[in-house]
Amino acid sequence: RGSAMRAYRRAVMTVLGAAALLIAGYTATLAEDGVHRLAIQISDNNPQKMNTVLNVAANVVRHYSSKGEEAEVKIVAFNLGLHMLRSDTSPVQKRIKSFGESMPNVTFHACNNTIQGMTKKEGKEPPILPVAEIVPAGVVTLMELNEAGWTIIRP
Repeated sequence: RGSAMRAYRRAVMTVLGAAALLIAGYTATLAEDGVHRLAIQISDNNPQKMNTVLNVAANVVRHYSSKGEEAEVKIVAFNLGLHMLRSDTSPVQKRIKSFGESMPNVTFHACNNTIQGMTKKEGKEPPILPVAEIVPAGVVTLMELNEAGWTIIRP
């Protein structure tokens, strides 16, 4: 129990540190069009990390909005992180629906490679939230975004 609490505190401090860097001057890539672009990876089936990803996305959008600037955020889910976007297992489903309604500049991307792997393992295709766009491969999507100048983070 003590080691679990230490691990939890370490994780919280890591997340807070990452959020502080984003908010206190570490900026997402600013494209020529003036739009800040950030991609966030989720590859763990961990409700705390999923909430952190959503918190970071909201904080970045609010930060730039308060400065009169635009930000675009893509959340890319693959491997066990796909549970974030599964309608049958997502612990953050209500928050994601809220994002879809209130933050159109935050989008969600589900890895088709992971969907196919889960389909094979489970014997049926996992249900994906309608707000998510299915991309061929989550890692390839992140690589291509990086090559296009996006800032990529993994909380």
